[in-house]
Amino acid sequence: MKLFKRKKEPEPGQRLVLVVEGMHCSSCGLLIDDELEDIPGVRSSTTDVHSGRTTVRLEEGSGVDTVALVAAVRRAGDYRARPAG
Repeated sequence: MKLFKRKKEPEPGQRLVLVVEGMHCSSCGLLIDDELEDIPGVRSSTTDVHSGRTTVRLEEGSGVDTVALVAAVRRAGDYRARPAG
């Protein structure tokens, strides 16, 4: 687990935003970020509990799909995710 690891600089690669339901506190966001960052090809994940959104940055050409990201959010706990937009 990579609790409290945050990067300040923007990273290259594709950016995907997920809408996440079921979060109650900042610990929920950390659990989701840790689960997403365990996926090969995910560079970083930043969850904002107040807006209910998670921004995921992927490595160039990683091939990570939305289905894998949504499944990772579900593994983190009783959360539901869908692509934003």
